[in-house]
Amino acid sequence: MTFKIGLLGLGTVGTGTAEILLSPAMRHPLLQEVEIARVGVRSLDKPRSVALPSQIYTTDLDAIVTDPAIDVVVEVMGGIEPARSLILKAIAHGKHIVTANKAVISRHGSEIFDAANAAGVYVMLEAAVAGGIPVIQPLKQSLSVNHIYQVMGIVNGTTNYILTRMQTEGADFDAVLADAQRLGYAEADPSADVDGQDAADKIAILAALAFGGRVKIDEVYCEGIRHISQADIAYADRLGFVIKLLAIARRDSDPSAQSTHDRVDQLQVRVHPTLLPKHHPLANVNDVYNAILVEGDPIGQVMLFGRGAGKGPTASAVVSDIQNIVAILKANGGASTTLHPLFACIHEHYCTVSPIESLVTRFYARFLTRDMPGVIGRIGTCFGNHNVSLESIVQIGFQDGLAEIVLVTHDVREGDFRAALEQIQSYDEVAEIPSVLRVV
Repeated sequence: MTFKIGLLGLGTVGTGTAEILLSPAMRHPLLQEVEIARVGVRSLDKPRSVALPSQIYTTDLDAIVTDPAIDVVVEVMGGIEPARSLILKAIAHGKHIVTANKAVISRHGSEIFDAANAAGVYVMLEAAVAGGIPVIQPLKQSLSVNHIYQVMGIVNGTTNYILTRMQTEGADFDAVLADAQRLGYAEADPSADVDGQDAADKIAILAALAFGGRVKIDEVYCEGIRHISQADIAYADRLGFVIKLLAIARRDSDPSAQSTHDRVDQLQVRVHPTLLPKHHPLANVNDVYNAILVEGDPIGQVMLFGRGAGKGPTASAVVSDIQNIVAILKANGGASTTLHPLFACIHEHYCTVSPIESLVTRFYARFLTRDMPGVIGRIGTCFGNHNVSLESIVQIGFQDGLAEIVLVTHDVREGDFRAALEQIQSYDEVAEIPSVLRVV
């Protein structure tokens, strides 16, 4: 029995996928029955590094997704369109889908999964989050027997590389970003990475899987790392912290409170730079590496670590999804009947995502103030009037003639903290509040 693949895109990930499928030494016996039947590309004239017959290349992507001979469409072209439309058309023609496209899934996943469930086909997306790190299937299968409290991770290699360099070398953001672009770790337009949107797409997907309910991407709080300065990196280090861009999804309740396992209606889903204690499991995940920390009962903590991008890791995840689909089809005699609940997307309701103002957390803040008597006292009093308890507040030194004050709070409600900051910003003594970061 041969299962035919239609590959949409032959860039970095597409090439890696083809290389694995064409390498007998690397192939599981199930993959011996997989054939790359058609490959969709932008140009037929571009030189290729993989040994595929020239006649299987086409620029007509519609012809691939509607081809009756194709069993699985593998979408590794990226972007929203035409990827979304091609995936939906493939589903309408009874094709199973493997995709590495987190943006399409986070923004149009409801439409895609509803169509797939109606058509009786699978949409597999292991490669869409954290590259080669297996996290999608573990959340859907082995970890699904747990009462999950929280999924927290470093899921963007570009920002982790930048923050690592800033920490270890004392470099500024702009200089490290330019170097990351030169080395190919950052895109020419790095906005999706450094502004946090890439991580937001990924945590929306992970939250849906961990908590059994869909998440609207526009409800995910998203804050990037452009405002992180070398001063913040240095002060965090002095306080016993490192700064990481974290993607966090957690139950918006006491973790000890039991709720229905398969439906959680109130979540926190957010992305922002965070001060992590140096002993935290994620604190030493550096450079381009990713890691996802899952906390639940009875399992406790599980951390998944590895390369979150690149040809080999991402292609590995793509091929693992192909293999899973082939295994299911082979067990069913070459056709899917009832969708397997451990592989299909079965949740349909939307979770309510709590507004960031309701978050209860610790904060770090840095102030530049005019050197006047009573400034620290006035700032402390204002926080107290807004129910914000301070763990520490100290004057560090001077910067350009202004006193530099750094504080860390106890757990406080974000809305109360922001209200206090707004009032403090109006004080004549306060020249600037250059940094406000959350603390784990």
